Amino acid sequence: MTEAEASAMRIAASAAEPEPLIFRIAWVLPAGAGALAGFLLVGLYLGLVSWAQGFSHTQDLLWDDRYFVAAIAGGFAVQVGLFVYVRRLLSRRARGGAAVATATGTGTSTVAMVACCAHHVTDALPVLGLSGAAIFLNDYRIPLMTAGLAVNALGVAVMLRLAVVQTRRTREEAAS
Repeated sequence: MTEAEASAMRIAASAAEPEPLIFRIAWVLPAGAGALAGFLLVGLYLGLVSWAQGFSHTQDLLWDDRYFVAAIAGGFAVQVGLFVYVRRLLSRRARGGAAVATATGTGTSTVAMVACCAHHVTDALPVLGLSGAAIFLNDYRIPLMTAGLAVNALGVAVMLRLAVVQTRRTREEAAS
């Protein structure tokens, strides 16, 4: 076999391989929706903290909590991306069976982020007569954020499982 024939065979073999998952067009919209959702969640965090304690405190707090905020927002972005992906698969198949589960998965992340930054509303709670709640939320900031990360991881696992199952079913239906 000549070098040209070997090269032609390698090119033909590489063309027969499926393209990597990250480059598939089906992931463009879900990835964009996930990224947008992550940025909006960080915007919500910044808005709540700025409203409660001012922008300079927001900058300091964002720097202090950057790992928690990035992990929670990243998990939320992944969940939203998977949600959009699964919804598109289901709409192609004209079934809505997983809609409740997918909505629950993304809802857990929203709850996690709100729990994470709820302690910043402590300035307003004493005015409303809720001093005990303000103390609780401020004292348990790190445990609340850690719980938010755990719930986030659970939500990603649920959404990933749904995406794998729905992708498999879609491929099986297309093959038959």
